[in-house]
Amino acid sequence: MSDQPAKGTQGYSVVRLGLQRELGHAMAATEVLPFLDEVESSAITAPHRIDAPEIDEVDELQRPWQVVVWNDPVNLMSYVVFVLRKLFGFPEEEATRLMLAVHHEGRAVVASGPREKSELDCYRLHHHGLWATLEKA
Repeated sequence: MSDQPAKGTQGYSVVRLGLQRELGHAMAATEVLPFLDEVESSAITAPHRIDAPEIDEVDELQRPWQVVVWNDPVNLMSYVVFVLRKLFGFPEEEATRLMLAVHHEGRAVVASGPREKSELDCYRLHHHGLWATLEKA
């Protein structure tokens, strides 16, 4: 049998859809649709002019976020300096200044940027045993 309809008959194509049963087993179903040229001729056209919303919102992922390291009673000061140098590439003086800010003030902002990058930096600090959080800049 050929995929082409016989002369004088209306053409249809068969589309297989994967459907899910209640227990998660896949089953096949068929749906009969007219050929593409018939669908195109009966399609509804979209409006010619689409007004953009006038709201001037900045995407939440584009806003600057800060990575804050918090003081903890567990990690040595030398280890905090080592982690800041390793993860962020700070020179020893800058890493020491940030570590002392954490020690004396209880917290220090060590990085800022888009949310996804800040989340990654926070995760890396957690992986090295430091307490860190995110906050909006």
